[in-house]
Amino acid sequence: MSNSPTRTSSRQTVQSAEIGAEILKALARLGPAASLSSLSEEAGMAPAKAHRYLQAMIASGLAAQEKQSGRYTLGPEAIKIGMAALAQIDVVGSISELLPELRDETGHTCFVAVWGSQGATVVRVLETLGEVTVLTRPGAKMPLLRSATGLMFAAWLPAEERDVDAAREPADLQAQLRDSASPLWARLDSIRRSGISVVQGLMVPGIDAMAAPVFGARGEIVAVVTLIGTDDGLDPSPEGAPASKLAAFAKAASARLGAPD
Repeated sequence: MSNSPTRTSSRQTVQSAEIGAEILKALARLGPAASLSSLSEEAGMAPAKAHRYLQAMIASGLAAQEKQSGRYTLGPEAIKIGMAALAQIDVVGSISELLPELRDETGHTCFVAVWGSQGATVVRVLETLGEVTVLTRPGAKMPLLRSATGLMFAAWLPAEERDVDAAREPADLQAQLRDSASPLWARLDSIRRSGISVVQGLMVPGIDAMAAPVFGARGEIVAVVTLIGTDDGLDPSPEGAPASKLAAFAKAASARLGAPD
């Protein structure tokens, strides 16, 4: 039995929408402006085909073309859609939905902290009974330069935000923060490169912590996820299983918030 005209038309409409979506995603990845050749390559289609779709998208406001360079950009309607999506993102809720899996996979207590008026502030805690419990509560503030959570924020925050909170830290750490040749700066650089910060027994004897950053759609740090455990239970190695699972969690959470690859 041959396909009906209505069914064929519906399938073509769906295919057109899928192709348009691929071009939009390519525009977003290659921004702020991209040539036809790079767009077609990124979207995996012939330039002539990409060009046809781009003309239709320009007419609808989803794409735009620079007059001088001829390069393509996201159009005003696409930008409106992106801004609306950003406004709907619930950072804490999105991360918290994934948190039980991290706790269950690692067997360690974990928590989410965001940057607030008082610095790194815990907003969600999932405890592992029988190991480390009641060490921190929602609303607790984590020290900027003496906790795995705070150090991760210190590594990624703009200096003007970070340094206000640093004024509450011990004088020797404040001095190190002002000296770009200090061990603290080397540690922050290492944290940025590895994506993991570790503190062993510094805040509570016998308790270790490991943290990873979660980024938002603009590439900015929006939260830090931390694992805590006993020094004989939490493997602090950057190559260990907890670090690997934590890094994967942070990457998945960042992707969920629209962070750039």
